[in-house]
Amino acid sequence: VQLQASGGGSVQPGGSLRLSCTASGSIFSIIETGWYRQYPGKQRELVAEIRANGRANYADSVNGRFTISEDSDRSRIYLQMDRMKPEDTAVYFCNARAPSAAYYSGEAPLTNYWGQGTQVTVSS
Repeated sequence: VQLQASGGGSVQPGGSLRLSCTASGSIFSIIETGWYRQYPGKQRELVAEIRANGRANYADSVNGRFTISEDSDRSRIYLQMDRMKPEDTAVYFCNARAPSAAYYSGEAPLTNYWGQGTQVTVSS
């Protein structure tokens, strides 16, 4: 699975941006998708995800402002970011998760695939 993110940029506080991520390769194997972000010198953190059961989960800091969505075949993953704040400034990564044989035997978690990061800057 290969992921290509786009849509980053600069926006003023209170503004909106929409991130997109295009998946290619064995997209039929993807069962979960997500967006993460990373601040300088910090670990990558979950922003939003869509679990295998279809439920979307959000970090508390973005809940009510960001919306994750995906195409029915998971070929594209989106993150709509509204009412943005300066603390949303970070590098954003799209994520896809697929099972392996080891996952089905209980020996390994889902395999993570990552897109390249895209910079989002919120500043006046």
